[in-house]
Amino acid sequence: MELDTIAAISTPMGEGAIAIVRLSGQDAIAIADRLYRGKKKLTEVESHTIHYGHIYHPKTNEIIEEVMVTVLHGPKTFTRENIVEVNCHGGLVSVNRVLQCILQEGARLAEPGEFTKRAFLNGRIDLSQAEGVIDLIRAKTDRAMNVALGQLEGRLSLKIKNLRQALLETVAHVEVNIDYPEYDAEEMTTSILREKGTEVLHEIDRLLATAEQGKILREGLATVIIGRPNVGKSSLLNSLVHEMKAIVTDIPGTTRDVIEEYVNVRGVPLRLIDTAGIRETEDIVERMGVERSRQKLKEAQLILLVLNYGEELSKEDEALFEAIRGLDAIIIVNKTDLPQKINLDKVKQLAQARPVVTTSILKDEGIDELEEAIKTLFFTGNMEAEDMTYVSNSRHIALLHQARKSVEDALGAIEVGMPVDMIQIDITRAWEQLGEIVGDTVHESLIDQLFSQFCLGK
Repeated sequence: MELDTIAAISTPMGEGAIAIVRLSGQDAIAIADRLYRGKKKLTEVESHTIHYGHIYHPKTNEIIEEVMVTVLHGPKTFTRENIVEVNCHGGLVSVNRVLQCILQEGARLAEPGEFTKRAFLNGRIDLSQAEGVIDLIRAKTDRAMNVALGQLEGRLSLKIKNLRQALLETVAHVEVNIDYPEYDAEEMTTSILREKGTEVLHEIDRLLATAEQGKILREGLATVIIGRPNVGKSSLLNSLVHEMKAIVTDIPGTTRDVIEEYVNVRGVPLRLIDTAGIRETEDIVERMGVERSRQKLKEAQLILLVLNYGEELSKEDEALFEAIRGLDAIIIVNKTDLPQKINLDKVKQLAQARPVVTTSILKDEGIDELEEAIKTLFFTGNMEAEDMTYVSNSRHIALLHQARKSVEDALGAIEVGMPVDMIQIDITRAWEQLGEIVGDTVHESLIDQLFSQFCLGK
C-alpha cells in the first residue's frame, strides 16, 4: 500500500532533554536527507543505524538544530514503511522548527494515531493490537500495563483467530452438505455444528469471564467516597493519593464540589471521587455539592462509606446504608483515635456481609487493611495468572457478547430441527462479529474513529 509521507512530533510538548520528530513513508529518508548534513548522506547509510549531524533550513541554509537521526528501512519497521526519527533538543522552539522544515520539504502533518493506523493498514498489527498500543500509553498500574502488553503481543488476536477458524471450518462443512448432499448425511453435519458451536461458546465464555477485571484495569474503577460531613472523606482521599489534594478542616461542609483523582491501590486503578458530605443544608453552594454527590453515587462501581468511630450512628448514616443497597461497598469506620461511641455490631449488621475496616487516618492506621480489602473485592486469586488473556476493551466485550448470542441462536436452531442452511447464517454472523475485533470485517468509519483517539505522533 503506497501512502504519502507523514511527520509529527512523537514526544510530549514542553521543555525536556530530547524531543523526537518522526517521519514515515516512501520519501521519509529522502526528505530528511535534504535537510541533514553529517559524515554520510542518509540515503547511503545502512538501515537501523543512528547518525550525528545538523539540520539546515532548506531556504536560508542556516543551522536549525544539532541532531541524532535514526534511519529505518521498511518493511522491518513499525509502519512497514521507511521511517526516520530526528532526535533534537526538547525545547518548544527547537522541535517545532525541525518539524516545520520537514513539512516544507514535502511531508504532511500526521493525523492523531496515523502511524499506528498505517501499521494496521500495512498488516503489521491487527486492530486489537492497535488498540493495545493506546491502552499501553494510558495504563495507570503495572497490571493494566501487562494486560495491554499481552494484547499488543497478540494474545487476544490469536484466540479470536482460532475461534474464527473453527467457525469457518464449520461453515465450509455446511456448504459442502448443501452443494453435495449425496456425499454427506445431514445428521452428521448437525452433529459437527453442535460440537463446534459448543466449543466456541465455552471459549467465548472463558474470555468474557475476564471482562469485568480487564475493563477495570483499562478504565479504572469509579470509586466514590461518601459519608456525613467531617467524618474524614477528604483525609481518606489525601491518604490514598499520598498528596494534599483536598482541603481538610474541622468545619463541616468544607468540600463543596466533587474532586477526582486516579490512584493505584495494590494494582487496582481507582478513579477516586471525593464528594461533599451528604446532609440537609440551607447553604445553596453546599446543597449543589450534595446533589452532585448523589449523582456520582449512581455512577459508582465501588462505594467507600465513611463513618465516625467517635459518634453514634445517626439517621443520616442509616440513610446512606439504604442508598447503597445492592452496590459494591466497603464500610470504613474512621477516627479510631477518638473514644468509641459507634455501635460496631450495628454497623456490621447494616453492612450486610460487606467488608468493614476500622481506620485512624490521622495516625495512618488501617490504610493497609483498606487497600487489601479493595484488592480482594475485585481481584481474587484466580485472576493472578501471568499468561491469562484479559478482555479489557468495551468494544471487544460487546462484540464477544454479540458473537455468543449468534452461536447460541445457531445451537437453538439445531435443537428445533432447523435446516442447516438457516443455521449457517448465525454461524457466519458470529464469524463476522469476531472478525470486527481484529479488524478483518470492520468498517472504514470505525477504523477512523478508533485511531482518532490516539495522541498526535503515535
